[in-house]
Amino acid sequence: MIARVWRGSTRAADADAYAAYLEATGMQGARALAGNRGTLVLRRADGDLAEFETILLFDSLEDIGAFAGDDLEAAVFFPEDDRYLVEREPTVRHFEVDVHVPG
Repeated sequence: MIARVWRGSTRAADADAYAAYLEATGMQGARALAGNRGTLVLRRADGDLAEFETILLFDSLEDIGAFAGDDLEAAVFFPEDDRYLVEREPTVRHFEVDVHVPG
């Protein structure tokens, strides 16, 4: 399994609205992609900012390439993101994930 990890920040006052926006748009869309096995949105307060980290779990890099295109490291943004994001990483990171369920 491959984890696709991205980070960005909003103003702290916009954190709840951005989390709702992510859930209503990006996370629902990501869950529908071929090979997607799960999504996580991590959020933490950092002074006047709220840092977000999204983690999408896919079966393979080929599944990621099907929606991200040839440049797998490029982050995928939507025009609405400009409304919330004050900091954003233009790239994503990919990690191999080993999942072990106890029992």
